[in-house]
Parts: sequence; structure tokens; C-alpha cells
Amino acid sequence: MRLDLAIRGGTVVTASDEFIADVGVAGGRIVAVARDLPEAREDVDATGLLVMPGGVDAHCHVDEPEYMGARLADDFASATRAAACGGTTTIMPFANQLPGLSLRQAVEDYHERAHGKALIDYAFHLIVSDVSGSLIGQDLPALIADGYRSFKVFMTYPGYMLDDRQILEVMDAARRGGAVTMVHAENGHCVHWLSQRLEAAGRTGLDSFAESAPSAVEREATHRTIALAQITGAKVMIVHVSSAEALEQIRWGQDRGISVLAETCPQYLLGMGHHLHEPGWEAAKHICSPPPRGEDDAAQLWRGLQQGAFQLVSSDHCPYRFASGDGKRSQGGEHPHFRKVPPGLPGLETRLPLLYHEGVTQGRLTRQQFVALTAVNPARIYGLYPRKGSLMPGADADIALWKYGEHRTLRHADLHDECDYTPYEGRDLSAWPVVTFSRGEKVWDRGWVSSAAGRGRHIDDRSPS
Repeated sequence: MRLDLAIRGGTVVTASDEFIADVGVAGGRIVAVARDLPEAREDVDATGLLVMPGGVDAHCHVDEPEYMGARLADDFASATRAAACGGTTTIMPFANQLPGLSLRQAVEDYHERAHGKALIDYAFHLIVSDVSGSLIGQDLPALIADGYRSFKVFMTYPGYMLDDRQILEVMDAARRGGAVTMVHAENGHCVHWLSQRLEAAGRTGLDSFAESAPSAVEREATHRTIALAQITGAKVMIVHVSSAEALEQIRWGQDRGISVLAETCPQYLLGMGHHLHEPGWEAAKHICSPPPRGEDDAAQLWRGLQQGAFQLVSSDHCPYRFASGDGKRSQGGEHPHFRKVPPGLPGLETRLPLLYHEGVTQGRLTRQQFVALTAVNPARIYGLYPRKGSLMPGADADIALWKYGEHRTLRHADLHDECDYTPYEGRDLSAWPVVTFSRGEKVWDRGWVSSAAGRGRHIDDRSPS
């Protein structure tokens, strides 16, 4: 067999090893990882570069319905473009169940939103917001049989928040089908009560946002999630963990053999809580849920990554524009109100470079841990491995070539999403992906990005190999 592509002489990094080798690709799949591979139709010299699996971003928000009058800036075309430029080759956004729609209808609608737009491959998580009718007995089992293996529930947010009984029902149905229940663990009743007290005291500025959802709110909901998982026997993923107190509960559950997995995000690893005290509207650039905490919490989260309490790092990309009237300022007003700014930050393109710099370059993570947290583990947990997240023969040729050791400054002007800012503006980067391949096809190369929107495919654990 003649190779379509040979990536030669790079340092191949997997979740367990690091070595110099060539990577051979044919028919969109990796067929060999070895020295001195035979001639290929296209040769790429990777000398001095890292060769890693393309990232799997297992938590991002793309082209979802309006929330608080705000619209996400990215559709599947711009989101997958930004992801590819950041070394990510698979994204996993959320099909969002709205009132009056069945979960099946939400999935069909989301497929229509993605059709003909994606540059790289994608899979869906399903948000469950209406536990009624035939959902538990019919819809969830049928969707699981169709290859959807992860369902998200919320303990906060009006219109999304489920009570414990409803969460138990979803967890139990997911367990029976071998699926994962993802949980946004914040106690919405506490958030609402605290918010009302802050408003009554006249404290409506954005610096009150963190006080409306302190660590205790996350800690309680995390503990409750673990208890519900223990009762049902379900496997749960606690998403976007922000605090040391929540991490303590996760360790408690894991130490007792409860099936609890955990995810965190760059915004929580960087100790960005002080930005919530910036004047005027500037703090809105950093409002997300849970709120970013301080450096002490961040240090504990890094320790959790090092010790294996967290299985993955995702972006939680949620790109509301800052200056636009249909974004962070959708509720208007000269004086921003902490309850009227839609929570969410952009981060698809910046997730991997930030984690590499703050993790690997700063000595907090090995390269092998980096690959595990950003590619291998999310693919395993959500049923996409070894097709995704792997450099082994037979895997899709989703590959990122990384340059490292030279510093650059992160600027939104250099990014490729449709948001109008990055909360990480001006941060130092010491490594970044210079070439990205999706199924063996080059989609990003040192400033050039493919225009082949629509080549990306929906994948799940039933997709043909």
C-alpha cells in the first residue's frame, strides 16, 4: 500500500510514551508509526515538532438557542474552524432540549444546524431539561441505542434545573444503557437566595457575581451528585469543576469506589477570580458558571490533575460577544447587573495552548498527561476511542503538529472564532499547533485554514470504522 501522507521525524507523544518516528496515513487512517516509512504521496517534515493526537474538546457550546436574550457567536462553521486552528480535531457540543420539544426533536434540530458546516468531526451530548412523558422509558433508551452515550442535567438555571428525583430517573436510565450522566453541580436554590439578598442590599454590580455562587454552592451540589450516583450506580461526570471544596468531595467519592469522573477548564486553572472586580462592563468578559476562583483554588485543581482526580480538561467554550447587544450586554444598561449578564467564555482555540504552557512548560504536567487529559481520556469516556484521541494504527489520522520553546503573546486578533474578545488576551504561550490534520486532510497550516466547511462528520460509538 502506498501512503497518502507521511509525517516524518517528529517527536511522537502519546499518553504513555515519547519517541521520534514517522507516522504513515492511508485512506484517512493511521496505518504505521515507525522509522523510515516508504515514500508517500505527500511528505511533511516534522523535525523539531511534537506529533500529538488531535484534541477532543468534550465540552463546548455551539449554535444553541438564545439564553437571557443573548446568542452564541459561533455556528458549526466558525467553531470547528477555531478548534482546528487550536489543534482540536473533534468537538462535543450539546443538543439542547427546549420546552415543548422532545429530546429526539432536539437532536434532529441540532443535526440540521451542523449539516454542511463543520470543518472537523463532532459528536453530541444531550441536555435533558424536561423529564416527563415517555422520556425515561422510551426516548432515552432509544437514543442510547442510536449511539448517544452522554446526557447532561443541571442543578441550577431557571428552565433547566431538575430536582433530585428527576436527576435520579435520568441517572438510572443512563446507567441501564451504559451512558454517562454529566452534571452541572451548583445548588440553584442557594444561588437564587443569595442573589436576592445581594439585590436587596443594593449590591448589583458584577463584583457580586462570585458571591452569588460561592464555593459552598458547588461543594453541596457536588456532594449531592455523588450521593445520587452512589444510590443509582450511575457513572457521572461532574463538569467544569472550579473549586478546591468541590474537588475534595470528588476525591471522597472516588476513594469509596463511586463512579464519579471530573472535568475542569482553563478558566479555573488560571486563578482568574480577581477579574470579576474590574470596573464597569470589563468584568463581564470573565463571568461564567461556576465563577472563576482565586489562586489557592487553582493550585488545588492543578494538584487534582497531577494526582488523577480529574480525567479531562475541556474549554466549556460559550462565545457570547462582549460589545454586541445580543451578547454579554443583551440586557443593556449603563450599569451592568450581575444577574443580567449571560455566563460563558470563549475558549475552543485557546484550550490546548494555554494548558500546554501552564501545565507542561511550567512543570505541572508531563506531555503524556497533557495528551491523556485533552485527547485520550475524553475519547475513551464518551465512546470515541480508539478511533479518536489516538495515534495507533487504525485510528483516524487526527494529528496536530506542535512547535514549542518559542514564546508568543495570545491575542484575539490572531484567533478564528466569531467572538469579539478572549478572556486570555496578552497571556504568554510557549507552544502552539502549527499544522492540524483531520482524517489525514490538512485543515490548518501556519496561518492558512481550510475552507472545506462541511467535510466534518458526526460520529458516535456506532460509526463505521
